[in-house]
Amino acid sequence: MRFVLDSRLDGAVGGKTATALQRAFGMHTVGDLLAHYPRRYARHGELTPIRSLPVGEQVTIIAEVRRVTERRMQARKGMILEVIIGDGNGEMSLTFFNQQWRAKDLTVGRRGIFAGKVGMYKGGLQFSHPDYELFDANADIEPERWANTPIPIYPATSTMASWQIRKAIDLVLDGIDENVPDPIPEPLRVAEGLLPAYQALVGIHRPDTPAQAEQARATLRLQEALVLQTALAQQRVAVRALDATPRQAGELLERFDAQLPFELTHDQEAVGEQIAHSLVAPWPMNLLVQGEVGSGKTLVALRAMLQVAQSGGQSALIAPTEVLAAQHLRSIAKALGPELAPLLMPTLLTGQMSAPERRKAALRVASGQALIVIGTHALLSEKTTFADLGLVVVDEQHRFGVEQRETLRAKGTAPHALVLTATPIPRTVAITVFGDLEVATLRTMPAGRAGISTFVAPVAEKPGWFARVWQRATEEVAKGHQVFVVCSAIDTEQATTDVDDEAPVLEGEAQRPRWGVVQVAETLATLPTFEGIRVEILHGKMPSEEKDAIMRSFAAGEIDVLVATTVIEVGVDVPNASTMIILDADRFGVSQLHQLRGRVGRGGVPGLCLLVTEADEGTPARARVEAVAATLDGFELAEVDLELRGEGDVLGDAQSGARSSLRLLRVMKDQAVIELARDVAEKILAEDPMLTQHAGLADAMNRHMTHTERSALAKT
Repeated sequence: MRFVLDSRLDGAVGGKTATALQRAFGMHTVGDLLAHYPRRYARHGELTPIRSLPVGEQVTIIAEVRRVTERRMQARKGMILEVIIGDGNGEMSLTFFNQQWRAKDLTVGRRGIFAGKVGMYKGGLQFSHPDYELFDANADIEPERWANTPIPIYPATSTMASWQIRKAIDLVLDGIDENVPDPIPEPLRVAEGLLPAYQALVGIHRPDTPAQAEQARATLRLQEALVLQTALAQQRVAVRALDATPRQAGELLERFDAQLPFELTHDQEAVGEQIAHSLVAPWPMNLLVQGEVGSGKTLVALRAMLQVAQSGGQSALIAPTEVLAAQHLRSIAKALGPELAPLLMPTLLTGQMSAPERRKAALRVASGQALIVIGTHALLSEKTTFADLGLVVVDEQHRFGVEQRETLRAKGTAPHALVLTATPIPRTVAITVFGDLEVATLRTMPAGRAGISTFVAPVAEKPGWFARVWQRATEEVAKGHQVFVVCSAIDTEQATTDVDDEAPVLEGEAQRPRWGVVQVAETLATLPTFEGIRVEILHGKMPSEEKDAIMRSFAAGEIDVLVATTVIEVGVDVPNASTMIILDADRFGVSQLHQLRGRVGRGGVPGLCLLVTEADEGTPARARVEAVAATLDGFELAEVDLELRGEGDVLGDAQSGARSSLRLLRVMKDQAVIELARDVAEKILAEDPMLTQHAGLADAMNRHMTHTERSALAKT
């Protein structure tokens, strides 16, 4: 029986194996199984460094049997077979209960693949529930070739070992129809020196040489990129087919620009012109504006809101926190001034408002009286309706899921969308994950900023520096400046649930943070040098009114030192704040540290950022902290962030459609492949929008881009 990629898995490998694969990996078809590519290749002649195996993890290694012993169990009847395997530098044990028959195969000198969960027993490494496949010592193949033939090692689970997956793949490859649809057009495939689709599948799963495996990977990598970029290009075409209300600029924007007390930067002007043109196009604008903290993204968004308001259209700005939404309201009302603010009636709508306040605000929004609406997730409520929603502005896009953004857009008729981020996105990530959005960048910073100096305080190695950190804080307060102190937890004495939601645990850090907001405030209260210094705390579990009141007091200069969680990470603007002290800095990601640092040095006061860490030198946690201290360039740090954290974290869970499609493709390493695929996809759709002449590509898209993934991409 011959199989095709859409054939059911149970018909190809049997019901029991198909069920195990479905449970372990969610596979249903032959194509799903063949897309489960090896994560690496071993060789028959290779031995794995046993000493470096991580305890507690499921691993697959190649090793050699060193010793085999049998002994009686002491507590009950039966025998224990202990097999010691080694690699020349280290050894570990395999233990089998009442399975003496295994000694016939596991003879001294035999090599094979061994898999299991790494455990510890009497100070040595041990495989719990070991599984193995021994190499055929009498293989009818020349010894050198046999020793160097690549052995695929697959992502496995405790229920499906690597070689069990390999046997299932072998069954399928033996029975599959060789006319596998090829997503890559033949002229492109030939020009790039790549393999036909069937040969690529054989080459990646059954390579004779490492070079054959790499050629297969290169082929499948371009296939992945082309499928994803074609889906994104189709989405761009679909957006252009929507009818949006053109929003012409007019008197409101002119009056606003005339009263600005400063000149726009070159980038603000250029991005502003791009937005102005997009707002009068017959299809909805879909623009991602990225820029450093303080580069003027909110000003650019406000000018777009004024253009939309000219025709009576409303703009909705959704922010991730109550504090930030309230600050946006104040800053926008202040920027509009006493003449324009009453005309646009900026209105706040959040979940923490009292019922009467919320009803009043919702009525303004529903009637169209409020032309600028600022809020949090309350804007997504079914009860929130707009008279004419013309523009959706999403502040800090990484804080919102795809569904949330789409819910807000659905409250208008094809409204324009402006997505703001202070987390710079490398170009390859932008065109892979946000491929249907245009990307505009604000690189120039407004004049008059004094800059920021950043230092690492490694207090584990130099404990005396901790006292110096607090001394610097008092020195800044004595100069009339203000200080932020940021912690990753609210109260370290409480349960781990009090670790702040905004500060995820990252690799290489301690299990619990050393400092919480509560502990820092208590410590500062005991320091003689802090006598007379006004210290307040701020965290996400406080009532909204209290948080807002504290931020207003800090902005007004009534608080000297604010001890807070990352609730102050985005958007909080206090020009007099000169110093940012981040405790347990290794608990934060690169981009988050950069965001926090951007809260100081915003006015004419030079900024100082002190990154306090106990992380050991050479660890990933310490590397993150040192990377931030080394540069102020957010775009450079975005690249570093991607390298240090890996792509999954940077792409974000919200982009599920794009992420689940990436198996071999790596957005940083494969920039040239992604850009080639983007260009090819656009040309293909320009000439063949229904893909009638590209059946292989259409087939691959139907298989790989499921309905869920397409929905995710459509809402990006």
